[in-house]
Amino acid sequence: MSGAATPISDYAHKTVNWSIFLSILLILAGFCTLLVPFVGGAVITIFVGWAMIISGITHLVFAWKTHTTGTRLWELLLGLVYLFAGFYLIVHPLSGLASLTLLLAFYLFFEGIFEIVNFFQVRPRHGAGWLLVDGLITLLLAWMIWRSWPFSSAWAIGTLVGISMLFSGFSRLMLAMSAKRLIKAF
Repeated sequence: MSGAATPISDYAHKTVNWSIFLSILLILAGFCTLLVPFVGGAVITIFVGWAMIISGITHLVFAWKTHTTGTRLWELLLGLVYLFAGFYLIVHPLSGLASLTLLLAFYLFFEGIFEIVNFFQVRPRHGAGWLLVDGLITLLLAWMIWRSWPFSSAWAIGTLVGISMLFSGFSRLMLAMSAKRLIKAF
């Protein structure tokens, strides 16, 4: 057993380098998803399908662990619905992508409405106008997706996730680079 301890700065340096590497991978994945949003959307659909299958299995396990009949039946039915929906998304990713795109349009519509309502509630506060702008842009995006549905399935989810991955990658890269400068300062 070695008596020499590894300084915390060595761990911090390794962690920052991994963070930079993973940020670059996230940026590249975002660019790839933006270049081929349909493929990105299909991959996301399959990922959601697997997540639903895991959730369905969890509900089925919980159904056998519960002690009341009503809860057991409810958990069993819920688990079967999750399993069915998950398998459907995996077996039919294109129609699943169309369904998820329509769901996204409804989600964005209600989010836009809630942002506009929130604007009217906090209107006297400084900067509240940004809530109105956010709500209107979200409503516009929901309308664009809904108006061209099911054709918007080819671009909507992949494009939005690609943009999110791109910005997440850049923001994490900037944080990691800032942390690297701090480590060098010490």
